[in-house]
Amino acid sequence: MHVCVQVRDVVFAYPTAADHLVANGFSLSIPAGKTMALCGASGSGKSTLIQLLERFYDPQSGVITLDGHDIKTLNVRWLRGQLGLVGQEPVLFQGTVAQNIAYGKQTAATQEEIEAAAKKANAHGFITENLQNGYQTEIGVRGGRLSGGQKQRVAIARALIKKPAVLLLDEATSALDNQSEAVVQAALDGVMAAGGLTTVVIAHRLSTIRNADCIAVVNEGKVVEKGTHEELLGEQGLYASLVLSHS
Repeated sequence: MHVCVQVRDVVFAYPTAADHLVANGFSLSIPAGKTMALCGASGSGKSTLIQLLERFYDPQSGVITLDGHDIKTLNVRWLRGQLGLVGQEPVLFQGTVAQNIAYGKQTAATQEEIEAAAKKANAHGFITENLQNGYQTEIGVRGGRLSGGQKQRVAIARALIKKPAVLLLDEATSALDNQSEAVVQAALDGVMAAGGLTTVVIAHRLSTIRNADCIAVVNEGKVVEKGTHEELLGEQGLYASLVLSHS
């Protein structure tokens, strides 16, 4: 199922800071099956979009649609079943690797499905080669027996096993060391390169989003520039200055 996401004129402030608009006329169209990357300064409203898509909050005004349907009219459980979210800090549960991946699916997952998701997440290798009991390895409280990179790949597999219509990556590699980040980024690049999955990526490092189908630059709660890496560099605007400051 390929779905498009439309964000139109969204205005939003968190209840704890009602006078500070983190989205202030935020509009963005994310075509079905494409990867849209969001970048911009900290606090510009990037992660807020993911919170609104997941309906952790609703906007004060404006509308967000999934294939033309206002997400406020959709069953929340069904909506979240369409979204696969990977954040900075994966939340893993006491139990086995297999159980943690299977949690992503609303119905029972087969071993075959678990392994297929792990392969897509670049996790099958370390699970079968480095863990004593493979998929039946107990990972401890909050996944304490796994490294940061291993935990994140298990979290990616958990997001993929439900075959989401939209994959949301919120700075999914930012908490990792360089070596782990490279491995996890390779897994994410593979998922995005396979195509067919509508993906929203919030960038931690600009180098990780060069190949996105489209990059949107967010500033003060709205999209101020949009285009490919090359197009935006050519505009000599905010994106170009962000790239220069990160190089």
